[in-house]
Amino acid sequence: MISDILEGKSITGKKALFRKKNDEIITTLFSAQIIHLNNEACIIASINDITESKLAEEALRKSEERFRLLASSSPVGIFQADSEGNGIYVNEKVREFTGFTQEENFGDGWLKAIYPDDREDVFREWRRMIEGDGGFKTEFRFLSSGGVVTWVSSQAALLQDDSERKTGFIGTLTDITERKLFEGALRDSENRYREILENVLVGVYQVTLDGKFIFANQKMIQMFGYSSYEELEAIGSISELYARPEERAGVVDEIVADGFTNREVEYKHKDGQSVWVKLHTRKSKNKEGAIILEGLAEDVTEIREIEAQLQQSQKMEAVGTLAGGVAHDYNNALSVIIGFTELAIDEVDPTGPLHANLGEVLKAAKRATDITRQLLAFARKQTIAPKVLDLNENVESMLKMLRRVIGEDINLAWLPGASLWPVKMDPTQIDQILVNLCVNARDAIENVGKLSIETSKVAIDNAYCADHGGFVPGEFVLLVVSDTGCGMDKEILSNIFEPFFTTKDIDKGTGLGMATVFGIVKQNNGFINVYSEPGKGTTIKIYLPRHEGDAVDVQDESVTEIPQAQGETILLVEDDLLVLNLASKILEGLGYTVLTSEKPDKVMGLVEEHPGKIHLLITDVIMPEMNGRELAERLQSLYPDIKCVFMSGYTADIIAHHGVLKEGVNFIQKPFSKRELATTVRKALDEAKGSAQG
Repeated sequence: MISDILEGKSITGKKALFRKKNDEIITTLFSAQIIHLNNEACIIASINDITESKLAEEALRKSEERFRLLASSSPVGIFQADSEGNGIYVNEKVREFTGFTQEENFGDGWLKAIYPDDREDVFREWRRMIEGDGGFKTEFRFLSSGGVVTWVSSQAALLQDDSERKTGFIGTLTDITERKLFEGALRDSENRYREILENVLVGVYQVTLDGKFIFANQKMIQMFGYSSYEELEAIGSISELYARPEERAGVVDEIVADGFTNREVEYKHKDGQSVWVKLHTRKSKNKEGAIILEGLAEDVTEIREIEAQLQQSQKMEAVGTLAGGVAHDYNNALSVIIGFTELAIDEVDPTGPLHANLGEVLKAAKRATDITRQLLAFARKQTIAPKVLDLNENVESMLKMLRRVIGEDINLAWLPGASLWPVKMDPTQIDQILVNLCVNARDAIENVGKLSIETSKVAIDNAYCADHGGFVPGEFVLLVVSDTGCGMDKEILSNIFEPFFTTKDIDKGTGLGMATVFGIVKQNNGFINVYSEPGKGTTIKIYLPRHEGDAVDVQDESVTEIPQAQGETILLVEDDLLVLNLASKILEGLGYTVLTSEKPDKVMGLVEEHPGKIHLLITDVIMPEMNGRELAERLQSLYPDIKCVFMSGYTADIIAHHGVLKEGVNFIQKPFSKRELATTVRKALDEAKGSAQG
């Protein structure tokens, strides 16, 4: 360096090492040049000690080296970007996330690797940081050039120069893919669990000991008629749902003592109706260790109703069976009373007191007959001969008589529906329904009022059946009878079809009217609904199945004169001796030749001994040793031309299936009058003559 100076060269800012007096080596910046003073060459030099700055530079270099080494091997991505978001530096981990090279990550390269669906959110957070003074913290996904998706958690901070100008930001990227996968699996599991809870067919709930709701699933909420958990929670306590709030104390005591309970409790629906719930509840503890109650709640209201209906059905069936059995013997007795009373009336002076007394006996017997027929109708054992009918025509034929029944103070309105479908049922049953309903309406109306009878067509779908137990889908003819009477409360409505249940005075009603209507409707596969409130009248809707066929005109078979014999012989078989004697006496009085037997097994011998022709067999249905049908079949196998008339106190399945007579069967219901017997016999014999001539 001295030689350079001597050669005239200048040295400027060249590092040079000097040894200090204490032997310490220092680093300097050395500058020197030759100048001439007074014609003498002189060296001017400057020496600046830069030892400390050199040490600082070395420390910085080593620090930067350590940072680069740490950043390159860090499991966390480290990046630096300018204020526009362009990458200035990324470590190896960032290059791993993006799949780009170092150069490709610079500029906006690393931003392009952000998952497309996440970019807008990331840029929005970045702009918020640039425009504000806060940091940056968010989670997003990278989609690497190799198609690998990586979830990262990013944190960044602003960089500012000495003048506090925002020059960019530096941040980290932590791989959180595993955590996100776990969170997703946990979320899916929770969603499945919640979906199961919300869609399970029973209520799931948690309540505190004092009854406040902690949790209730959708089924639990709907069970009580509420629309949301918040609405259910707002009631304050589950005690408010109890039909008898005091009952809850016993339920809670049982759970606390035994740890669980399985019992049925009556709750209140939001609309005030009863909801019967089977509780399966246990004692548990929450996170704080406090006792809570949790479990399942099963809505058993429908099951309760079905059980009640079953019990009612069994009771009605038992009463019906009893009624049918009693009616059989009772009708035999009434046949004798009516028959012999009629015969006695014919033999006494019409102007004498005995004639009048016998007339009262006959009235009482016929009233008893009506009661018996009501019992049979209720028991669904009433003999019926269904015909395809136009309901409007049958109602119209009854209007004159019905107006007499209800009296002048009650306005009867008839509202027939247009183009009704036909129904198939016994016309006399329609008469029974209308008379019973109109009599009840008359008794329910005080002074003046209105009674309406209307008909229409209606189609019942599955949705309606779901809300109305016992109904089935189909097309029906609807008969509606409404009145403006006093109406009925819930207790009366619940017993309205019970036989012998009545709100009338003991001398004004038997309690069989509505039971009769119910029996007739059910016998014809129909349905009945009653709507009533105290002071608001009553509406009764009867649904009769539509029949696919044309209606026929029902002919009035009443006759003015009692038909007489025309020289025929009748075989009469009846195991009740009193009825046998009565029927024989009536028939002989009509001019018939009558052969009688009270034992079916003796009939064949009686027939073989008779020299002439037997034109007609009249036989009881139920008899010991041989029933009426078997007897008729045996005789008809030997004498094909013989006609038969069956008689019974009630209909047996031997002759009629569920009370419905087969086509062509001649039947007379006990008790019968002289006119009824004479007419039935004459009809059967005339049919035989018509067949022979044909």
